[in-house]
Amino acid sequence: MTQNPPPPSFPSPEELKAKITEFMKQNFGDRVSVATFAEPEPATAEEEEKPEKADQKEFEFNLLPRDIKAHLDRFVIKQEEAKKVLAIAVCDHYNHANYLRRLEKEDARRAEEIEYIKQNVILVGPTGVGKTYLIKHIADLIKVPFVKADATKFSETGYVGGDVEDLVRELVHKANGDVNLAQFGIIYIDEIDKIASAGNLIGRDVSGRGVQTTLLKLMEETEVPVRSMNDLQAQLQAAFEFQRRGKARRETINTRHILFVVSGAFEKLKEQVARRVRHGQIGFSAQPIQVMDNELFQHVTTQDFMEYGFEPEFIGRLPVRVVCEDLDADDLFNIMKYSEGSLLRQYERAFRAYGIEISFEDEALRLLAEAAAKEKTGARGLLTVFEKLFRDYKYYLAGSGLSQLRVTAALVREPQRVLDRLRLEGHKLEAQMLETGARQFAEIFNSEHGLELVFDEGAIRRLVERAQAERMTMSDLCAHLFKDYQFGLNLIKKNTGRIKFVLNAEAIDAADKFLSELVVQSYYPGSVAQKA
Repeated sequence: MTQNPPPPSFPSPEELKAKITEFMKQNFGDRVSVATFAEPEPATAEEEEKPEKADQKEFEFNLLPRDIKAHLDRFVIKQEEAKKVLAIAVCDHYNHANYLRRLEKEDARRAEEIEYIKQNVILVGPTGVGKTYLIKHIADLIKVPFVKADATKFSETGYVGGDVEDLVRELVHKANGDVNLAQFGIIYIDEIDKIASAGNLIGRDVSGRGVQTTLLKLMEETEVPVRSMNDLQAQLQAAFEFQRRGKARRETINTRHILFVVSGAFEKLKEQVARRVRHGQIGFSAQPIQVMDNELFQHVTTQDFMEYGFEPEFIGRLPVRVVCEDLDADDLFNIMKYSEGSLLRQYERAFRAYGIEISFEDEALRLLAEAAAKEKTGARGLLTVFEKLFRDYKYYLAGSGLSQLRVTAALVREPQRVLDRLRLEGHKLEAQMLETGARQFAEIFNSEHGLELVFDEGAIRRLVERAQAERMTMSDLCAHLFKDYQFGLNLIKKNTGRIKFVLNAEAIDAADKFLSELVVQSYYPGSVAQKA
């Protein structure tokens, strides 16, 4: 078995103090000093390395390949071969991990001698076909932490850019600090085709070959410190721990059982394979064969990956090759119709938040699928098409009084015409609801105060107009306009015995003035003809 390099050395408290002192001096001058660490207190028996927490559940895996595929079938449409290959690779990987754990308890030395080629995976396929979705749902099913990253964000250790070892530390974070669970996690690296090294590059390739070399160690087996050497907070924590306990734990996580999955669109690789397949030969056949464009990835070889710019050692650590197929309009229709993660659920929730229940006819879904297929971005094209279609519908129908929205083929073909009609319908529905609200306000007012307040038709129309213009509910508008009416009308009732008051449109526009005049008239009934 290949000897792994030792983990990076941990700085002593004296070295750490010197670094911090220098940092403070450069940034703050002599105004800030760093206190000397006190002598560490002797560690008590209770403070010695504690055994594994009893409440940490041991990772268990007992699934069959068909169990995993059945789970993926619920969320991912098409990609039958990809789901099958992934299911087998995942089962092989975690079954081997189970075997080694059992063997370690019986014969630790023998377990160390067992050789096994990890089932790390490379996913090849165009954007939006479900590559990330497949891996995420596998991680959800087997209940292991899942970390996704973009390969272009990383550089070789020691250079500007992300450190690939941080991915392993992120697994620990996702596992809430449980290193035992994190060591069985899944690391997914997208856009791996972007770090293929350029053959004509002069000098050091820190974002291509360098990253591949660093990933090599992680994908096989190595120890990664849980605390990053570049993390000042982690270093301070270690120093304080040393001060308290007399030593600092050097906790590491082994990558032996971490499953690595990388993916990319590999557009240029398709051109490369096309040249070889159409003008060369496959296997032992001497005759060129005809291959459809969407089948080219099925013929990719290790040599193709090497010519593309991957190191032989790197591509050799990815023995499981999975090809995802392009999605056509029928596939996109099925995704909307049958996937548990369908975009339709998202839009149902979005419209429901505005009090609107949205539903879709199949003919409309087929038109949407055809439009999304033209975007050439796989399932992501659906979101592009939906967002453009329903943008104005969300804006204008929210709060319009409309409670149902049926998405038909006519709506998809002529969205503006249908929206105009729905807005008119919604306006009428809203007006009806506001009219009802005005009459309900009067009924409640009369019941509570022993009066008979009546809105004539003109008043009703004006209340509706104001509620719509000021975007207020009818109850809020009436509460604002008639906040003093219970006192004023009861005073009139006391003065004159009158209990019925009919309000017109003028009263709605000047409610306070209307009430004041009524009160004055109740004291001087002969001065001005009373308003009725």
